[in-house]
Amino acid sequence: MTPNPKYSGLQTDLYELTMAAGYLETGFDARATFELFVRSLPPRRNYLVAAGLDQALDFLENVNFTDEEIAYLRTFPVFSDIGNNFFEYLSRFRFTGDVWAMPEGTIFFPGEPVLRVTAPVIEAQLVETFLLAAINFQTMIASKAARVTQAADGKNVIEFGTRRAHGMESGVLAARAAVIGGCLGTSNAAAGHQFGISVYGTQAHSWVMAHEDEEEAFGKFLDIFPGQAVLLVDTYDVHTAVEKIISMGRKPRGVRLDSGDLAADSKWIRERLDRAGWENVIIFASGDLDEDRIASLLAEGACIDGFGVGTALVTSSDSPTLGVIYKLVEIEFRGEVRSAAKFSSAKVTYPGKKQVYRFIGPDGHFAHDIIGLEGEHYPHAETLLIPVMAGGERSVPRANLDDVRERCRDQKSRLPEPLLSLSGDTASYPVRHSEGLEGLLGEVRRRMERAARI
Repeated sequence: MTPNPKYSGLQTDLYELTMAAGYLETGFDARATFELFVRSLPPRRNYLVAAGLDQALDFLENVNFTDEEIAYLRTFPVFSDIGNNFFEYLSRFRFTGDVWAMPEGTIFFPGEPVLRVTAPVIEAQLVETFLLAAINFQTMIASKAARVTQAADGKNVIEFGTRRAHGMESGVLAARAAVIGGCLGTSNAAAGHQFGISVYGTQAHSWVMAHEDEEEAFGKFLDIFPGQAVLLVDTYDVHTAVEKIISMGRKPRGVRLDSGDLAADSKWIRERLDRAGWENVIIFASGDLDEDRIASLLAEGACIDGFGVGTALVTSSDSPTLGVIYKLVEIEFRGEVRSAAKFSSAKVTYPGKKQVYRFIGPDGHFAHDIIGLEGEHYPHAETLLIPVMAGGERSVPRANLDDVRERCRDQKSRLPEPLLSLSGDTASYPVRHSEGLEGLLGEVRRRMERAARI
């Protein structure tokens, strides 16, 4: 068993390893640049929120192969004719490349590189799978959370979904990504400990059901948590439960609804609590919520102060895939730099090291983006990619999630209004390639056509 499994070099696809062996065996000692981007927006998304960079950088700083892992690879039939050089190389393997990336919380669009890796080609190839997984998952969840929190219209949203996540690691990382997208906190204690996220929780129906009656269950919880108790009132009958709490004369911090007619019940509860003089007792709602349900509840006038969102958030249930890709854009071999592009039908990729240039309108809103070559000069534009790793060492501090959430919130406020629609109506943001980039693509295409005729 590797002592640090989350940094294991085996967290890759086999074909990355076979290509690595091929590069080494043939002496292809090149330096390569790969870029990671999304080809198209998934359904019901008008923008995406970059997330997962911290975990990507952690992996790049620490990735290695243990002796046991290398011995395991030696048993693969595909490596039966590979000499010791490859396995000795793996025993010394460390990532030594440079990385540029969009800071987490940045809003971006299809075609725009979120991350760029320049490294010896074997290194850049072996880390592909992990980088795709890290950026894909958290970006998908952060983008969903941005929609959910927008629907909540300033009311607090807590991520409640670990029990429905695709494994515990996904639950922890989903909590992190949800905060980036705007959630106030999580129910996951491990995520709170690992990332400094605020942790929230109330009580389950089982607490109420385990006691002889609701009054006993509520009373004991108030005894234990006098200043923090949020009481679950829909185990049996909402109105009866609320009346019992009021008759006890012991004001809780809040009450939670997890089922039933959330709009009608919340309005009744608010009126009843206010009549009792408990105007500052909050009403919290959960139970199969998503952005559509939250928006509908608020439109109905629901008196809900905060929402717990689980399954729909941690699985991004309406759009559970993102399609992040990682493509070679430049190769340097024996002093010659050659731009690389892909020309297959519907999957053209642009060559060269790129930068994303964002232009701001006079009203402070985003106006349009240009994907251009690194080094192009647009004096009135913001550049979105920044250096985050040099020589295999992180060159930026670890992300502060409060700052990252604020970056996302600020950028959402600067989006053109049509992009904030939750209805699923497609609204496109103007992104174009620079003339220099289009020219380089043409040069590479002509070079490939000449080579094909030879």
